[in-house]
Amino acid sequence: MDQFFIKLSIMLVPGLMAITCHEVSHGFIADKFGDSTARSLGRLTLNPLKHLDILGTIMIFVIGIGWAKPVPVNFNNLRHPKRDMIWVAAAGPITNFCLATLSAFLMRGLIAATQEVPAGSMIAAFVDPVTLMLAFSVYINLLLGIFNLIPVPPLDGGRVAVGLLPYGPSNALARVEPFGMIIIIALVFFTDAFSYVISPALSFGVHLLAGPYSNLVFGVTRLMMRG
Repeated sequence: MDQFFIKLSIMLVPGLMAITCHEVSHGFIADKFGDSTARSLGRLTLNPLKHLDILGTIMIFVIGIGWAKPVPVNFNNLRHPKRDMIWVAAAGPITNFCLATLSAFLMRGLIAATQEVPAGSMIAAFVDPVTLMLAFSVYINLLLGIFNLIPVPPLDGGRVAVGLLPYGPSNALARVEPFGMIIIIALVFFTDAFSYVISPALSFGVHLLAGPYSNLVFGVTRLMMRG
């Protein structure tokens, strides 16, 4: 039970922020490009309760990645549906990469500013959990951003590809969407896609952003993923 509450305190805030900001960014960009569906439904808010998906939240603790309820977007309402779809879809991963970068800078700055703080002090009792939260935020945002770049709809990378491809290949890829999640599950769990594609990209991103504190990012993530 103690382990559960430790995981809850470290993972919940960065996990919810990652998936909530990801979804809100889709609705925000869609609203700017002419589709007010998300706004009319009250989904352009950072209140996680408006976006909470129970199973997706639980999966943060189980496998380290989760999801929120998708923010509804009616692509037909966009002023230039095929072109604007690219920016609406790309907004999610871009937001996660920005959050990962911000978290890394804050983590590195906090560590540098508190190197002389004695262990066990009141300051350390506040700083240490925040540092771990920022470290996990780097990981979860990079993972969410990279995973969503898989070019299979309904993932964001698939929708970006639909917007970029000529109409023939674009329509063919769009017809894959009803089966997209089955394909994605097969790729992740029954092939080496994670080991050979996602994991190296994730490792590169962590080392790029966290630098000398990369081991902290990977270490807190392994700790959080233990049963």
